[in-house]
Amino acid sequence: MSVPNVREIKVKQHRKKFEMPDVVVILFGFLLLAFIVSFILPSGAYERVERNGVTQVDPETFQYIPMEPLSILDIFSSIQIGLVNASSIIFLILIVGGTIKVIESTGAINAGIHSFITKSKGNYQLLIFTFCTMFALLASLGIAPNLAIAFVPIGLLLARSLKLDPIVGVAMVFLGAYAGFSGGVFDPVVTVMGQTIAELPLFSGYLFRMAIFAAFLSITIIYICLYAKKIRNNPAKSFMGADSFSEHLEENVYMEENTFTSRHMIVLLLFFLSIGLFVYGAFSFGWSINELAAIFLMLGIAVAFIMKISPNGLVKRFMDGVREVVYGALVIGIAGAIIVLLNEAQIVDTIVHFTASSLEGFSPSAAMLLLYIFNLVFNGLITSGTGQAAIVMPIMVPIGDMLEVTRQSVFITFKLGDAVTNIITPLSGTLMACLAIAKVSFIDWIKFTFPLFLLWLVLGAIFIGIAVSINYGPL
Repeated sequence: MSVPNVREIKVKQHRKKFEMPDVVVILFGFLLLAFIVSFILPSGAYERVERNGVTQVDPETFQYIPMEPLSILDIFSSIQIGLVNASSIIFLILIVGGTIKVIESTGAINAGIHSFITKSKGNYQLLIFTFCTMFALLASLGIAPNLAIAFVPIGLLLARSLKLDPIVGVAMVFLGAYAGFSGGVFDPVVTVMGQTIAELPLFSGYLFRMAIFAAFLSITIIYICLYAKKIRNNPAKSFMGADSFSEHLEENVYMEENTFTSRHMIVLLLFFLSIGLFVYGAFSFGWSINELAAIFLMLGIAVAFIMKISPNGLVKRFMDGVREVVYGALVIGIAGAIIVLLNEAQIVDTIVHFTASSLEGFSPSAAMLLLYIFNLVFNGLITSGTGQAAIVMPIMVPIGDMLEVTRQSVFITFKLGDAVTNIITPLSGTLMACLAIAKVSFIDWIKFTFPLFLLWLVLGAIFIGIAVSINYGPL
């Protein structure tokens, strides 16, 4: 009998090793699950009415409707429709990703990071605090957390410079953004829409939301810092292993020096001024995605002029950046296909109706907490804040009125439910795109972030309990 050599043993072990499915494979699995569920749940619909320019659900109009079975063709056509529906954010990500690559190619980001590290004397906790706070503030002011996808490469550069892992690179950007999104202090999109449906003064109750913002951000920063400390002391404790950046080792042909020059300073100042300009325009002139894309295109051209990059060189570098984020950007559309399929099956309203009917007989506090849990689950399916507000808020408001709960408490229950599960649901195109760009497996991300998710879950419940107990009012 022949004895297998070492090489044969290693080959067999390699074949037995479980390979984590690609993000697209995971999402397609959920697409098939949605297809199956469409044959189990009955179809139903609420009537939609327009009030104050906002399309809302009329909670008294639910009725079951004849089921129109989905076909195999619907599964695949939903992907195309999902991509088309998400086209505006997809193209924004491509433009921002391309512009970021142009800036990165000048060495400004790399040199700025190294200068920041030097001035902070390698204090990684200060750097994590700075980056998380910056993205939290942007999200709280209405810069969509989806934009985090385009900034993940910057987080990866910083994490690598600090000898941390890609998980920290994603967390500083993505978790920071959603910590800020949880409060939505002056969010001109989701907060305005939710409060409009609830007929509340716009941006009212901001002090309570500022407290939510501070609590979520503080816990998130501490959590990331503790993980960073652990892997700094022992890289093997990274959920991705000691060689976590092994897939990111390709040479960046544009970065040749780390000296922070006056031109680098001008480039970075232009970058932050561009973001500031958009925030001002969003509040003053109602700017949205189109204007933000235009600002970043102008920023890329300005950077090329300052750094004396030729027109052909600008296009090449821009396209290099597009290639880096295109996979993640397309993931958003593929995730949206699941929502398309659920809407075509007309079972989203059925889910909402079942939930609203089951809350009868509960105390105000218990009912609000159950609504919070429902919204957490619902947010795992419908991750669009505006889409969720249009469906859920018109149902929650009359329930709150019947329970004699203030509408501000109802709104904050919706807002917190809209935020927490974003950091773990595989149906979030933003999350899956960030992980795809950073080459972090979904399993590794869940291992890292699930304890934080539980902390956010409890923290949200505490704030809802406080809101109900103090009769959280409109101001």
